Amino acid sequence: MIRYLKTSKPVDAQAEIASQVRDVVADIIANVGSKGDEAVREYSLKFDKWAPAQFRLSDEEIAACVASLSTQELHDITFAQEQVRRFARVQKSALIDVEVETLPGVILGHKNIPVNSVGCYIPGGKYPLLASAHMSVLTAKVAGVKRVVAVAPPFDGKPHPAIVTAMHLAGADEIYCVGGVQAIAALALGTDEFTPVDMVVGPGNAYVAEAKRQLFGKIGIDLIAGPTETLVIADETSDAEIIVADLLGQAEHGVNSPAVFLTNCAALADAIPAEIERQLAVLPTAAVAGVAWRDYGEVILCDTLEELVEEADRIASEHVQVMTRDPLYFLEHMTNYGALFLGERTNVSYGDKVIGTNHTLPTTKSARYTGGLWVGKFIKTCTYQRVLTDEASVMVGEYCSRLCAMEGFAGHKEQADIRIRRYKKAI
Repeated sequence: MIRYLKTSKPVDAQAEIASQVRDVVADIIANVGSKGDEAVREYSLKFDKWAPAQFRLSDEEIAACVASLSTQELHDITFAQEQVRRFARVQKSALIDVEVETLPGVILGHKNIPVNSVGCYIPGGKYPLLASAHMSVLTAKVAGVKRVVAVAPPFDGKPHPAIVTAMHLAGADEIYCVGGVQAIAALALGTDEFTPVDMVVGPGNAYVAEAKRQLFGKIGIDLIAGPTETLVIADETSDAEIIVADLLGQAEHGVNSPAVFLTNCAALADAIPAEIERQLAVLPTAAVAGVAWRDYGEVILCDTLEELVEEADRIASEHVQVMTRDPLYFLEHMTNYGALFLGERTNVSYGDKVIGTNHTLPTTKSARYTGGLWVGKFIKTCTYQRVLTDEASVMVGEYCSRLCAMEGFAGHKEQADIRIRRYKKAI
């Protein structure tokens, strides 16, 4: 039996907030579309108190950001990017072009073609999330994208040096200090200063996510990322201290970040509330994490491993931390998750910052039908066909003609019939 010992805020309240966000975003996109750079500058001044003569950073400004970092900071960024690059290259190697003769004289194939231009949004208003530069810019470059544009909001009234450095080292071709919906709209629609891109990727707040939703179709997107989610699955072999550290470590992302504890151990479930309070008392980000836990934290008690898997797949969380006697059981049986973190020795923070897997992951149950950002998101798998002989064209054409007749497509049928008439003479 599955028992819900602590539940989250009702969905209705969340829906009301989402409706307000939609209206604000639609207005900003419309204004950027009609007024271009003027609107981008107005919104940047309004929301970020930032309106430079040019949003694009010069080579000198980028170099100054890099020079301002310590040797250790540069080493740490480089190390993290090496891990992301290494895994991205392995993933790319799994994508191969194919060509096969399916019938005598009939050649079918596909090519993997990188998107030509991509805009990468790097969040940085509340926390300077430089790791998002590795995950988006670097991954796009490994995929073979020719033009990668990186944007991030100002931090404390100026470009954040570590974010700019990470963008630059990851291989960004253009770097802009601008954030929010206005940045997404400028990348998608184009202005005098912003040449439009084919695709926009990267996480952001609710407004950025809604902007991507509304502009999808005009541009491609990676996914629509909602608030950060974490699910911790643990049994009696784990302990409340490490479980709560992993719950609050993700809850600090935002006051609407769900953190869920799923267990088959009643003693652990009972121990969580007191441990939450103990750790919140000393956590510097408790003002955020505490509200997130109060409103969106959950504790769920199951009886069996099968129920744990069933409930985890229902939740379809962005991050799933597994700390059980046999973590591989969940790798084998779970189907809905953004990323799995198997065993106590790893954790979501490793994945967010340094270990090499991508941290841009599906949220709000979209793990039911998609994975996260990876090189494949920047690559179009496009098919082609060739017919090498008259005999093959006639044979396929006769089937095609009859099938078109069944559907009532006269023009389609004639495309086949003209080839049958033409090539049958030569056989």
